[in-house]
Amino acid sequence: MPFDIVDLDQGSADWLKWRAGGIGASDAPAIMRENPWKSPAALRHEKLRPHGSRPVNAAMARGTALEPAARALYCDRRKIEISPRCIQSRARPWMRASLDGICAEHRILVEIKCGESAYRTASRHRAVPRYYYGQLQHALAVSGCDAIDFWCYLPGKQPLLIEVPRDEPYIRRMIDSEYRFWSAIEADVLKALSEMP
Repeated sequence: MPFDIVDLDQGSADWLKWRAGGIGASDAPAIMRENPWKSPAALRHEKLRPHGSRPVNAAMARGTALEPAARALYCDRRKIEISPRCIQSRARPWMRASLDGICAEHRILVEIKCGESAYRTASRHRAVPRYYYGQLQHALAVSGCDAIDFWCYLPGKQPLLIEVPRDEPYIRRMIDSEYRFWSAIEADVLKALSEMP
């Protein structure tokens, strides 16, 4: 395996600290300029501010609440067991991913989305919304897997399963962009430390 499993509860204070110490999968769309809600500059600001709890909006809270039911339905449909896990690249320790589900035995990853906008876009186009593409490719880069399942769930609607293959040209560009971004963050931190009395 090209990654280490990091034993953390997603959402905990220790997880937030670990997450701030590198580039996570959900950071990739901002770095790749595919996130309509967050710019690279806003992400940089987040990475440089003191660790605290993430702001949670109603949609995020709903998604978190629905995730266990969505995961159970996914396991039933795929006939496998998955667990949420945090993983960290061995080759690039600054690359991290908080996975909604992984079955290491079968090299299967799943990203679960429970939002109305994601469901609407995925069902209309039978494709993953572009603003999640970098997140999925980052998870594939860290894990070394060949594909990731995008599982979109809303109560009362038919769940959607879209397999997203590994995109090597995209991953190469993404790793280069993420490396430059993370190097700039580290330089900012070192500069701030050197200016301390």
